[in-house]
Amino acid sequence: MTTRRTFWCGLLAATALGAGIAGTPGLAADPAVPMTGAATPDSQELTDIVVTAEKRPQSLQKTPISISVLDAKGLQDRHVVSLIDLGDGTIPGLKVAPFYSRNSSLIVNIRGVGVLSDGNQPARDQGVGVYVDGVYLGRPQSLGTALFDVQSIEVLKGPQGTLFGRNTEGGAVSITTKRPSGEFHLNAIAGLGNYGSYKSEIHADLPSFNGIAIKLDGVVAHRDPIQKNPLAGAHGFNEYDKRGVHAEALWTMSPSFSADYSFDTSYDASTSLYLQLIAPGTNRQAALGTLQPSRATVANVGVPEQPSVGKVSGHRLTLEYAAASYLTLKSISAYRSLSQSQYDNGSAATALSNATGIFTGAGFGRYSLAQFHQNQISEEIQAIGDLRRLKFVAGALYYREKVNDNAQAFNTNQFTNAAGSAYAILSIPDFNAISIDRASRVRTTSIGAFGQATYTPDLFEDAIHLTGGLRWTRDSKHGELFIVNGALPVDRNGVSRVIPLDIATSRVDPMVNLAVDLTRDIHAYGKWSTGYKSGGANSRSQEYDRFDPETVSIFEIGAKTELFDRHVRLNIAGYIGTYKDIQVDFSRPYETGGVRTTRTTTSTINAPGKGRLRGVEAELTIAPVRGLTLSLSYAHQYVRIPATVNPYPNAAGAVSTVAVPIYQTNTPADSASGSIDYELPIRGATLRAHLDGNYDSGFYNNSVDPLYIGPNNPANVYQPKSEKAFLVNGNIALADIAIAQAGATLTMSFWVRNLFDEQHLFYKALSPTSGLNGFFNEPRTFGVQGQVKF
Repeated sequence: MTTRRTFWCGLLAATALGAGIAGTPGLAADPAVPMTGAATPDSQELTDIVVTAEKRPQSLQKTPISISVLDAKGLQDRHVVSLIDLGDGTIPGLKVAPFYSRNSSLIVNIRGVGVLSDGNQPARDQGVGVYVDGVYLGRPQSLGTALFDVQSIEVLKGPQGTLFGRNTEGGAVSITTKRPSGEFHLNAIAGLGNYGSYKSEIHADLPSFNGIAIKLDGVVAHRDPIQKNPLAGAHGFNEYDKRGVHAEALWTMSPSFSADYSFDTSYDASTSLYLQLIAPGTNRQAALGTLQPSRATVANVGVPEQPSVGKVSGHRLTLEYAAASYLTLKSISAYRSLSQSQYDNGSAATALSNATGIFTGAGFGRYSLAQFHQNQISEEIQAIGDLRRLKFVAGALYYREKVNDNAQAFNTNQFTNAAGSAYAILSIPDFNAISIDRASRVRTTSIGAFGQATYTPDLFEDAIHLTGGLRWTRDSKHGELFIVNGALPVDRNGVSRVIPLDIATSRVDPMVNLAVDLTRDIHAYGKWSTGYKSGGANSRSQEYDRFDPETVSIFEIGAKTELFDRHVRLNIAGYIGTYKDIQVDFSRPYETGGVRTTRTTTSTINAPGKGRLRGVEAELTIAPVRGLTLSLSYAHQYVRIPATVNPYPNAAGAVSTVAVPIYQTNTPADSASGSIDYELPIRGATLRAHLDGNYDSGFYNNSVDPLYIGPNNPANVYQPKSEKAFLVNGNIALADIAIAQAGATLTMSFWVRNLFDEQHLFYKALSPTSGLNGFFNEPRTFGVQGQVKF
């Protein structure tokens, strides 16, 4: 064993040195997120973490890819209601943020890859795949709903094109819920908090009958507005109501065959965030257009505001058959549908200015409305094999979705005097009667076949594992842009017509991975993989021009280690790669009859040249004494997108020849998260305490500068960066209190998010005329919660 250890350690050192000479930035992580795998009061060593990233249950430490894992206890400690709550930086390298002011639609990227601009459109996708129990969620509009009884969230970092397919160029987020156990269990949770918040959950696991086990879940969550709206009768800003039910039946027909059926339906109503004016521009401000450079509690002016409502439902049927001791066959069939309304009037306070300084009759309060509908069906079949020296996964996928959307916008307020100190609410027209600004629909079909195999040769005590994988995918999108400005679109030839979209592309994504067990507790790997984000069209454009897929190719090396009798876990890795055909947005004036108007449209092109990606990630987990776990994770990421020339004419009809810088959005260069967890058995109960701190260095929210004339030109107006953030969350609980003669336990806890009420602008936008505006993070929230388990 000593000889083997010396040999492999020497080989690893030589590999790392060679990679450093070649320019690899370092080692990047596979952090198992804090709290997962923590020490327990009954054991001083760290517990094992089981993941399914390679379509089979296996130890995180022996899975040679970069993964972070957050378990049910970690979610509860952080009082996570929906995925948006992971936006505080809980998992470095993963960024979750609302799209502009809409908590109902989320932006998700990993390692700075995933979405550069608006991914909410029917013919456009995000580059991070989100899965629930193996089912791909095709639209970001469905991601704001409350989470059901989650067992774990796995964040797979880097391209996952082989096993997960399209739209996983940045990685994948795989959410697994708890399955029926066939035994009676009841878990009831109820809590209250500030801002009128409350949360209730009930999870009932019923005894099996004739081999059928049933589990029922229900969740309700509410919060009053964070910012008040001065308009009587109108909703405030950043409030939510979330509720949903989930039912699952697991029928074990025989020891070798099972059928798992699941149904869920959710309702998510939330109001827009409040956009504050931080600093003025060159325009003259209305008297009501006061600056709000710190987090406001009341909006400047009252505006009509109502919740945007999302309704999501779905069916899933998973069939699993153990055809032999070495072969399992699986089928995952699913149908899902969603509808999402948008009623966004959160930016009124930043539009209270003009060049003249005379405001009589000036309208403001742009009410942005949109209706979005989607349904999808998917079928995936898998063959999972486990031979003595060969493990493999093979399968095929069919996915089809139909999506349509429309958008409207109009002013709801009007100034009644020249100073802009008084205003009236305009008569709001019937939404069904006003003009549609734009509308489109699209049908997407994707088919694919994949295979991945890991071979362990009879060498060095089975310490070498070579994995190869390949996936072929064919995507097609057929749709049409059929309304622009309340009429048929006008194409570049000046013809009014419905503009079709017909795009079909094929793609092959390979993966190669060499993993080595240096010792029982030290594992190293080197991996090369690719992934892509589908092509499509921008429904905000005038001509509905298509754009092609963008692609990522990454090489990473990593090491997963457990030291000092499993009291220390250190996972490190580093990656470097290329980013090609990046989908970049440019604004341009709308043109009709050869005349350019003040209305702008947004068109998307594939940037020429290659972008670059590199990064370092690491996580350290220590269990120094019984019941105490210390965790620290860190990610550094660098994304460079080549400067790109705007190919579209400006308002004067001229086409620029200057390549403008492109910023990668929602990507902090540095982020870190640390936590302290302690469990102490006391007489008749357990004391549990959790504290976490989360940091990011700030990031860009928009991909281009407000005004860019040329390199180092003094007239340039540069894109601002969001502010640095450090947020602290905590939870303290008295758990496992026996309820006399009831066979149940009680847990009482107190939670707090943003403990020190830190405030920062997580979104900044700058206009030379109207000024700097932005969204602040949420203030301190806290509450108490009781949980009863039978």
